[in-house]
Amino acid sequence: MTSEYQIRVLPQVAANEQSLKAWLADEYGFDMRTCKGVRILKRSIDARQRTIFVNLKVRVYVGEEPADDEFVRTEYGDVSDRPQVIVVGAGPGGLFAALRLIELGFRPIVLERGKNVHDRKRDLAEISRTQQVDAESNYCFGEGGAGAYSDGKLYTRSKKRGNIDKILNVFCQHGASTAILADAHPHIGTDRLPKVIENMRNTILRCGGEVHFQTKMTQLVVSANSVVGCIAADKEYRGPVILATGHSARDVYRYLAEAKIEIEAKGIAVGVRLEHPSQLIDQIQYHSRQGRGKFLPAAEYSFVTQVDGRGVYSFCMCPGGFVIPAATGPEQIVVNGMSPANRGTAWSNSGMVVETRPEDIEGDDILRVMHFQEELERLCWQQGNRKQTAPSQRMADFVNNRLSYDLPRSSYAPGLISSPLHFWLPPMIGRRLQEGFKAFGRQAHGFLTNEAVLIAVETRTSSPVRIVRCPDTLQHIRIAGLFPCGEGAGYAGGIVSAGVDGERCAEMCAQYLQQS
Repeated sequence: MTSEYQIRVLPQVAANEQSLKAWLADEYGFDMRTCKGVRILKRSIDARQRTIFVNLKVRVYVGEEPADDEFVRTEYGDVSDRPQVIVVGAGPGGLFAALRLIELGFRPIVLERGKNVHDRKRDLAEISRTQQVDAESNYCFGEGGAGAYSDGKLYTRSKKRGNIDKILNVFCQHGASTAILADAHPHIGTDRLPKVIENMRNTILRCGGEVHFQTKMTQLVVSANSVVGCIAADKEYRGPVILATGHSARDVYRYLAEAKIEIEAKGIAVGVRLEHPSQLIDQIQYHSRQGRGKFLPAAEYSFVTQVDGRGVYSFCMCPGGFVIPAATGPEQIVVNGMSPANRGTAWSNSGMVVETRPEDIEGDDILRVMHFQEELERLCWQQGNRKQTAPSQRMADFVNNRLSYDLPRSSYAPGLISSPLHFWLPPMIGRRLQEGFKAFGRQAHGFLTNEAVLIAVETRTSSPVRIVRCPDTLQHIRIAGLFPCGEGAGYAGGIVSAGVDGERCAEMCAQYLQQS
């Protein structure tokens, strides 16, 4: 007999299958010895009160073995002799577009400007060792895109754009833990995601597709007002183009603007990384001096408020994680966050950002939001002694306009340098952050503290440009055969939403080819 139950249990009960079996047997009156397995279908933590509970949806197998159906498998056939589609970018948008093309019977040719996921890792280590950034191989460029080494969180609020469960199942098929199918805020982990990405690449190759690294697209090939290919690394590739270049490919935005391919300025969010000791966040969120104890994960938080008509909010929260250098070129400091699968470091960090709209920036240049990012990143680099040492300030000092004479230990490997962020951050950012932090301190006692440190500057929250496309076909509104995709096109905001958008672009591209 198989039964499903919605239950609410203490963390120590949810900690392992044996204790969960015992609790279920006692609660629902069956012999524990006949229970062959318990599968967790949904899991979330309720930490609103002092007593913490875990909410579970479970499937219980009594008198029968669990079915071998932990995830839904997708079949990928041989497409080596089928019409080809060029996919520019091997981030989540590009990878899921390529896999969906294979499902639909088309041959993806994936062009990635950076290196494969393992070679890329060596270049990331060099940033901290030499204080230099490889402009083509960094935390934003390379196989897996910005998500590969900047956390691998799979949480999205987007419920309208496509099949989120399909994205999670494809990850599981390529090696991710099936726990991501159950958790309310699924997370693969920066340490595990590279192998999953490599497996996705191998599926593309096994089915007859191609993946080319260090192959940077420099130009679209246009004929009769249709995109018929692109030029990358001095070679022409023919086929319609799915453009999934990520939110930091500024050279692509400049090229599109010069080529008169319609784009528009888009709002972003700008601020800092805020890093606390993870034990302190555990104590605050779990209402206990003991913190999370043995049975709870590193605590998460989410804050949002309004200050002078703009949102101020936490972004990409990384419990038990690291702050990382995410610049993509010289004379930039950009920070982001990541966390390993076990979320076991001594620090927890989050982006703390202010909504920034195109009308907040002077001028009418279509790239003005991008130029604003660049100027702030360059200013941050200058404040950081023209290296990757990040300008930083203790949280309470920032709120009170005081210089921090020393800084706490930090996960940020290139190092911190004390700097008066309250003085040089643009007032529309700095002042709103100060008021936001005061509000968050009132909501969570102990959150506003000098034990926490602000690390500047977080600017790459999303694309500063939207590549205009037709809602019905997802093609560029002016040029046939060009399918702007994912975060870089301004239509996604994270790994899952980019993957969903990649699948949709592949479907629209397939329709386009079938009608041509």
